[in-house]
Amino acid sequence: MQETLLPLLAAVAGYLVGSLSFAVLVSRAMGLSDPRSYGSGNPGATNVLRSGNKAAAILTLVFDALKGYLPVLAVLIWGPRFGLEEGTAAMVGLAAFLGHLWPVFFRFQGGKGVATAAGVIFALNPLLGVATLATWAIIAWFSRYSSLAAIVSAAFAPMYQLLIWEAGPTALALIIMGLLLVWRHQANIKKLLAGTESRLGQKAAAPPVKSIKTRKKA
Repeated sequence: MQETLLPLLAAVAGYLVGSLSFAVLVSRAMGLSDPRSYGSGNPGATNVLRSGNKAAAILTLVFDALKGYLPVLAVLIWGPRFGLEEGTAAMVGLAAFLGHLWPVFFRFQGGKGVATAAGVIFALNPLLGVATLATWAIIAWFSRYSSLAAIVSAAFAPMYQLLIWEAGPTALALIIMGLLLVWRHQANIKKLLAGTESRLGQKAAAPPVKSIKTRKKA
């Protein structure tokens, strides 16, 4: 019973942590517009950057990555004493990623999961994390498209794992995350093909003036 219950509870905890939308929370704390109301409408660091507030974007990126990294790290550190191995760690990482995509605290309207996936990868396999981040950086540097860099990295991460390391729970989690990442970037793919995709650091065309907090006049 415990062998089934503990991994399930760990996955639920990972999902709940992943459901914390830091793009919205950081924007709210800093008095910025809701990132779901401008630019791509995606509650993620890249879209927060379009508000022109780099500090908010950096904080969003860090916290979104940590919510994928810390739950997996917790399983890897404390899990073995309870019989929780790599399979549970991979499942928890996938659950945190799914929480970002479909957050229970934000009406299941989440982001695309790039930073959270990166956090999961770094926790599961630090060397793979470095290789994937390097892939993202190279594509982003030359193309200036964050979405293109994310799509390419999502495709290469499971390939790196399978070719350099081994198949297993980590590889399976990476394949699922990669497929979901590409699927979540459907609109970006269409814009890339049409030449209308926003580049890194480009501000939203018409950011709203209202704060994320709606104020009712008396």
